[in-house]
Amino acid sequence: MKLVGFCVFMYLLDSSGDFRRKNPRFGGGAHAWDVLATWDGWWYQQIAAHGYHPALVPVRGATGLITLEGNSAAFFPLYPALMRLVSSCTGLGLLGAGLVVSVAASFVAALAIYAVTAHISGRRAGLAAAGLWAVWPGSGVEWSGYSESLYVALAAWACYAVMRRNWLTAGLLTCAAGLTRPTATALIGALALVALVDLVRHRRALRRLGDRPAPKWARPRDAVLRPVAAVLIAPIGLVGYLGWVGHRMGDYGGYFTLQDKAWAHSFDYGRHTVKVLTSLMVGHYDYLYAYPHEDVIAAGTVLLALIILPLLFRLRPPLVLTVSTLLTMALVLGSQQIFGNVSRYLLPAFPLLIPCATAMRRLSLPVLCAILTIAALASGSYAGYVLFEVGIP
Repeated sequence: MKLVGFCVFMYLLDSSGDFRRKNPRFGGGAHAWDVLATWDGWWYQQIAAHGYHPALVPVRGATGLITLEGNSAAFFPLYPALMRLVSSCTGLGLLGAGLVVSVAASFVAALAIYAVTAHISGRRAGLAAAGLWAVWPGSGVEWSGYSESLYVALAAWACYAVMRRNWLTAGLLTCAAGLTRPTATALIGALALVALVDLVRHRRALRRLGDRPAPKWARPRDAVLRPVAAVLIAPIGLVGYLGWVGHRMGDYGGYFTLQDKAWAHSFDYGRHTVKVLTSLMVGHYDYLYAYPHEDVIAAGTVLLALIILPLLFRLRPPLVLTVSTLLTMALVLGSQQIFGNVSRYLLPAFPLLIPCATAMRRLSLPVLCAILTIAALASGSYAGYVLFEVGIP
């Protein structure tokens, strides 16, 4: 499915030719595939090539929203580190190495989404969920110089590990996710809450046992130490990186200052999201970073997510999926940002695909493949071209 959408995206880029007239940093390049490493992808290549130089550098004479120069410290280190590793091992350039990492990670992510969904609704639903993730409105970044595929791979397998109560694996995967994207805050919170619930249940179970010997599952090492260890390990990546950036900047809130003053990205409790949605409803585009085509797709994605959410609750999925989805949506919808980015920011909320996939499992395999193929063809435009060329990914 992903290959179909990707080929359509490349065809649209080549046939329109608009990228040839754009800045190579901002959606341009000599070849169609160069577009895949623009925007955030350019920053990741700079990190892979030159490392970090965290600093808060004022823009001379600036008085508006943007008062600081952009800095690579806004981008987390695991993805560019893997880019550099693959480049060193294979001899590929950083663009090629980044694509190898993203494509490989997308398959790992799809397999994890399949495993999580199959655990709840069966194998046919698992296949449908993996296919739906490949055509989600933000899926154009899955095969590009962006870190979303890597993050979703780590997050989805971490959720699966929590579902299976493989606590140490979950903690390590969440730690790695924290070195990939700040959205890992939602995953850390979900893991911690599930661990707390398990510890409370364990305590109640021991009370019911009284003086009888505890079974293997209730022994302290299995029921207490491992969940606690996972909770302690999980935030190390995220907190460690933010702490390092803050230390280098001389301001331990430096990462958030950079996001706010260099990218106008901050948590505003949803005011910007409400402003955008209400403006789009009446055909106005008088809000920050308006890109009408991309924003309409993002608004549709938000409405779709809000419609699906009650259906997810109705399935009563494992707690880690519910909490991680809710926290991810809260972080995304509660922030001021380029609204068109919402579709890709919601890629980690893959449990939203489970109700749709569960309904689609009743379809025969040929019908299911036909539906997903049609969606994949369309995704080359709405998830690829519009994201990179008409808006900002």
